[in-house]
Amino acid sequence: MKKITVFKGDGIGPEITDAVLKILEAAKAPLEYEVFRVGLDEYEENGALIPEAAFASFEANKVLLKSPITTPIGKGFRSLNVTLREKYDLYANIRPAKSNTAVVTPFPDVDIVTFRENTEDLYVGVEEQIDADTVHATKIITRRASTRIITDAFEYARAQGRKKVTCVHKANILKKSDGLFLSIFKEIAEKYPDIQADDRIVDAVCMQLVMKPQQFDILVMPNLYGDIVSDLTSGLIGGLGLLPSSNLGRDHAMFEAVHGSAPDIAGKNIANPTAFLWSACMMLEYLGEMEAAARIRRAVDQVLAESEHKTPDLGGRATTTEYRDAIIAHL
Repeated sequence: MKKITVFKGDGIGPEITDAVLKILEAAKAPLEYEVFRVGLDEYEENGALIPEAAFASFEANKVLLKSPITTPIGKGFRSLNVTLREKYDLYANIRPAKSNTAVVTPFPDVDIVTFRENTEDLYVGVEEQIDADTVHATKIITRRASTRIITDAFEYARAQGRKKVTCVHKANILKKSDGLFLSIFKEIAEKYPDIQADDRIVDAVCMQLVMKPQQFDILVMPNLYGDIVSDLTSGLIGGLGLLPSSNLGRDHAMFEAVHGSAPDIAGKNIANPTAFLWSACMMLEYLGEMEAAARIRRAVDQVLAESEHKTPDLGGRATTTEYRDAIIAHL
């Protein structure tokens, strides 16, 4: 049995966490859980967004399943996601967007994996108030961080039998920072002659993604573009409720849904746990539990194909618990 840390988060976090843990139990995933409440409620009660015991658990177990945590916009505390990524050097944010035939969109046959550098760029959060009307923000791109995320993208392509890696950048304007990222990409691409490599400017990529997304395979890019472009890819497959992610470092790994805490629907039992469940499947695969992950994926596909138990965001009327129970029934 592998022991993992679980953060319940806030908003819809506790609801989808409970659903996913019950599904993992039904799938007989060989896991033990150390579950912690984190986020706004924890802060209001105990003065800390993440209790020290939760940090200690993740440091010991090295694997974290984290549900959404609310981040205030324009004020208040810094994103806990950013804090966790920096604290544990979770440099590779991997976000796979794959079409499901049971979810009808204008874009069939999408199968895109975004590799987002996760520790630097504008997300270092270094801002300076120059005067009442001027703020400067610092963008950081380093050879070390760029090299490892680009290398991981090519290694993933080779391991998964994928054919192409595209570097997404704005080096035509940001000639030094994005220029460095692009030059490192070209250096590394030469070491992988079996993988097709090209580069595109980020705005052109966004246009092409909504015209012919099937031309893309693996995308690798700095932090900010990765956040935006991967959300765009979720729209191609049916929305953020279907986009999982992993945040990998050399020693620790965090798995989370890409979407936010959706406080507007919290407590209504209508949240879609699929992205979080598929993130849990990525965690199982990371731990070598391929069979359990495959069983869960098949069960989800069956439930979506039947269309009787889809949550409202997918055009259905099922509650979170009804959707959960339908998946468990297939397991």
